[in-house]
Amino acid sequence: MTMEEAVSHGMMSAIHAARWPDRVAVQDVRSHRTFRTLHENANRLARVFRDSGLRPGDGIALMCSNRCEFVETFLASQRTGLRLTPVNWHLSDAEASYIVEDCEARAIVAEARFMTADFTARLGSTVLKLTVGGRTPGCEDFDEVIASHSGAELESPVHGTIMLYTSGTTGRPKGVLRRLPEPVSPQLTGTFAAFDPGTDVQLCCGPAYHAAPLLFDIRWPLASGVRIVLLDGWDSRQVLEIIARESITHAHMVPIMFQRLLALPAAEREQFDIRSVRKIFHGAAPCPPEVKRAMIDWFGPVLHEYYAGSEGGAGIHITAEEWLRKPGSVGRVPGDGSVRILDENGTPASSGTDGTIYHRADPINPFEYFKAPDKTAAQSRDGYFTLGDIGHVDEDDFLFLTGRSADCIISGGVNIYPQEIDDALARHPAVADVCTIGAPNDEWGEEVRAVVQLKPGYVASEGLASEILETASRTLSRFKQPRSVEFVEELPRLPSGKISRERVRAPYWAGREKRI
Repeated sequence: MTMEEAVSHGMMSAIHAARWPDRVAVQDVRSHRTFRTLHENANRLARVFRDSGLRPGDGIALMCSNRCEFVETFLASQRTGLRLTPVNWHLSDAEASYIVEDCEARAIVAEARFMTADFTARLGSTVLKLTVGGRTPGCEDFDEVIASHSGAELESPVHGTIMLYTSGTTGRPKGVLRRLPEPVSPQLTGTFAAFDPGTDVQLCCGPAYHAAPLLFDIRWPLASGVRIVLLDGWDSRQVLEIIARESITHAHMVPIMFQRLLALPAAEREQFDIRSVRKIFHGAAPCPPEVKRAMIDWFGPVLHEYYAGSEGGAGIHITAEEWLRKPGSVGRVPGDGSVRILDENGTPASSGTDGTIYHRADPINPFEYFKAPDKTAAQSRDGYFTLGDIGHVDEDDFLFLTGRSADCIISGGVNIYPQEIDDALARHPAVADVCTIGAPNDEWGEEVRAVVQLKPGYVASEGLASEILETASRTLSRFKQPRSVEFVEELPRLPSGKISRERVRAPYWAGREKRI
């Protein structure tokens, strides 16, 4: 198989398995896979999918923590033409099963610990249920099933696609779909990643079901033949130990990880040799300038910040050296018109003036929200789309993010959309109306806070606030649950009668340079 064929069919691991069969490709805290074993196991699983009746274009769900089987399932789906949806395993059973059903998954691969009886009972439409790391009634064991299939080269591989889910303002998450595959090869990673397969080692310390770790920590390194070290769960000291022990060269992190590393005592940090690190990519959430500057002082000029979303983007990024000259910027806007900043009238904003940031949609393979053309249209304008961010460019065309659509909360690098929280809180009989917002939090960036207007006859109290929060905890994952409830006499509204989330949010951010 040529390099071009391997890329087009999602079979880069075939090239690496032939070149370096006994070299470790991926390792977790439990086990590891050589390039040959990884490739052969992916072929075995691909045959399981085919034998179960799955065909190119079918959906498959993956609900797995950072372990070797995650990578094997990813590879198997990408060589059988399937549409893979990694599922956030921190979600509740109801939230996760909604995604599995909405993505029309005909198969699911999940860790046994996530396949509760309630969750499994909701998966009636799947024809194949495989569990990793244990047995669950009604499911087949991952290891046993693949062991009975051949690991030989797959006949007629077909490149698959990936459909990640991002939450929406309507309270339900939505799939970000591209109809065509997006092949990744060593050449396509370019100078931004620029791996050396002979020496480089990638650390994956964020959940692989997120877009950025999946791309930076798995897809790019795999395409380049770079060993991947998977860490399941964050522990600051353990991260430094792994960096030193495994001579980590590349990692992807979010700002809260920086903060937790910096929170270690200086004497403890100095115990670990971090000189192997060449690049740390970061994005997903704004990074406080003092935090980023402290990381550069410690690790050196190895930080590379990017600006994009699951829907795509112009590939804006900034090196540490550039950032030190332009603190707070996320990079220079390309001069090809792929990014526009428009004012409220839809006309280009002048230099230094805030506006909504729009990115040019891929004309050949544009994203769409799965089964939601109205939502796709709402984000789009004249061949461009917006992630809801507000910002401006300076006289040198460097982009600065200064705000965001109030409908999105970013806490610890995770997008949380408030409408579903509003809906959950409104079930309490005392709540006349509610507006959930992101309030400033020095560690997490933002924290979820609920502002409630009570029905007549109810009196605000700590006890009532606790009752309202308990109502939310019955249906929402922990990371979505408000930290606190505040009561107001009346929530501000637009002339249409709709609550103005921005006006509710504004007092909490008063006096701050940024509103994100």
